[in-house]
Amino acid sequence: MAKAELDLKGEVCPFTFVKTKLKLEELESGDTLVATYDHEPAIGNVPRSLKAEGQKIISIEEIETGVWNITIEKA
Repeated sequence: MAKAELDLKGEVCPFTFVKTKLKLEELESGDTLVATYDHEPAIGNVPRSLKAEGQKIISIEEIETGVWNITIEKA
């Protein structure tokens, strides 16, 4: 199982979701993606949208003030 990273600091919705989705398309089922965001609305919107598409959200962690990592397992 591969683990990928995606730095989306500086990106805003809906681009945060679109770029996350495009990166997930490059991965195999069961791979994980750690995506980093600094756009607060993305912390609620991206996981909700990914769950609706069947992806698994493993964790949402604030790694520093205003910066979050969301770990996603590709379905």
